[in-house]
Amino acid sequence: MGMVKFFAFLWSVSLLGLKVLVLGKFVVEKNSLRVTSPDSIKGTYDSAIGNFGVPQYGGSMAGTVLYPMEDSKACKGFDEFELSFKSKPGALPNFVLVDRGDCFFALKVWNAQNAGAAAVLVADDTEEPLITMDSPQEDDTTLKYIENITIPSALITKAFSNELKKAIRNGEMVSVNLDWREAVPHPDDRVEYELWTNSNDECGPKCDMLMGFIKDFKGVAQILEKGGYSQFTPHYITWYCPKAFTVSKQCKSQCINHGRYCAPDPEQDFTQGYNGKDVVIENLRQLCVFKVVSESKRPWIWWDYVTDFQIRCPMKENKYNKECADAVIKSLGLDHKKIEDCMGDPDADTENPVLKAEQDAQIGKGSRGDVTILPTLVVNNRQYRGKLDRGAVLKAICAGFQETTEPSVCLSPDMETNECLNDNGGCWQDKALNVTACKDTFRGRVCECPLAQGVQFKGDGYSSCEGSPCPSCSLVY
Repeated sequence: MGMVKFFAFLWSVSLLGLKVLVLGKFVVEKNSLRVTSPDSIKGTYDSAIGNFGVPQYGGSMAGTVLYPMEDSKACKGFDEFELSFKSKPGALPNFVLVDRGDCFFALKVWNAQNAGAAAVLVADDTEEPLITMDSPQEDDTTLKYIENITIPSALITKAFSNELKKAIRNGEMVSVNLDWREAVPHPDDRVEYELWTNSNDECGPKCDMLMGFIKDFKGVAQILEKGGYSQFTPHYITWYCPKAFTVSKQCKSQCINHGRYCAPDPEQDFTQGYNGKDVVIENLRQLCVFKVVSESKRPWIWWDYVTDFQIRCPMKENKYNKECADAVIKSLGLDHKKIEDCMGDPDADTENPVLKAEQDAQIGKGSRGDVTILPTLVVNNRQYRGKLDRGAVLKAICAGFQETTEPSVCLSPDMETNECLNDNGGCWQDKALNVTACKDTFRGRVCECPLAQGVQFKGDGYSSCEGSPCPSCSLVY
């Protein structure tokens, strides 16, 4: 195997979670699936959250399970079979059960979504422990649907799926509830989360998606951090070069500190453009920026540096270099000397304590598995599954707060589930007074008797709320 192919193989294998040099640990993130009818299969079952789409972190979703007799593997558009899963007004949403095999998991979910499904359950075809349904390597074809999947999905065991199919074939109504409320631990009033990222902006759709997320999420992240609601930590993956190859041209171009810390060549071409070594150095710089601003009690400045560097120093314009990085550091008023001291000497034949700590952090601990894929988001030591976009990630972070301790950003209008729009969410209301007990939150709707027009209503919020004057209450209209 040629040296170039060897390094490409080594990197791609590590990204797939097939650890070459160390034994890995991969944790499947699960949510609860509860069957409410029929009685013959009533109970709670495990399901594995898909690594695409938008899981409803912090909430739950009830629906009716349908199993298509045609295109059961969902590898073709359901419109070819004149099938629609769109629920009728007033009915429960439809969850579509499809079989594993013949095409990507994400394509199955995309086809079901286009046919009106509210969620997708994928039936495993083998009796085995549940796995995580991952998205395929993004290219021009898969990118068209992966980034547009907006419904949740989960893998279920073969045995459980057979029970569902049997009930459906017998003409029984199968009702289930998907519950993500415990998918993210929520022990207290602060959420700790980390993002495994990369400064390389030339790795195709995956890099474009990551860069776009960082820019979009920056404002929310800074609000959470400044308010003391969260503790964020950025991380960067590196690998090391086998000792037999440390003096090779390929290792020297991709690694620093004599092969100890390496990154793949951005263009996968060692003869032109930037090298993996350039990426490692910039990743190290970003880590040191975070270290320096954290020491000055301003960790949120990391988001400013990273987004400014993306905009001002792109590889395509040949500005991905120390000179441009120094200009960004200067414009933000950061201590250049402290950052340089933190980075150390990339040519030294010694360990770099910052990068060594990153390699150690890649190894899974507790409920979190090894980090082998970029990007990876971890919330309260639980790996996030789903689409990496502002709304979906914020919902997962908000689910990490103890209930009633969420900051106001978690209760903003764009985080609401809008369940109150459908039959008032099943809550009490007085149409004459135009008051309702239904309140939308990111966790779903709650039925709480309101304070309205100086009157504090009291009751269960579902069937009754009785008003009594409240002179000390502020008027709420």
